[in-house]
Amino acid sequence: MTKLECSVKSCAYNEEPYCCKGDITVGGSEAKNTSETCCSSFQEKTRDCACNSVGQKSEDIEINCKAEKCVHNENCKCDANRIGIVGGVAKECKDTQCASFCCQ
Repeated sequence: MTKLECSVKSCAYNEEPYCCKGDITVGGSEAKNTSETCCSSFQEKTRDCACNSVGQKSEDIEINCKAEKCVHNENCKCDANRIGIVGGVAKECKDTQCASFCCQ
């Protein structure tokens, strides 16, 4: 599994700096740079959101990767040792990015 650090504080799954979803999907099938990627699993945090009912926060997480041109994409799975998801106070998944994207 890949170690994930997430700085998207507005995501319902964010438990700084980890994720409590269990797995995420990085989008951007045609991405050629970081800004063309996103965390497709992003869900905006609401007042009623209770992450603990979703899962346990974890540094190690399974990452499905649709960014076909990324050097870390191995059969639609991320094989990087560590990645970062950024987006601060995103409102939608398109406001997030995989900071570790590296075009082939």
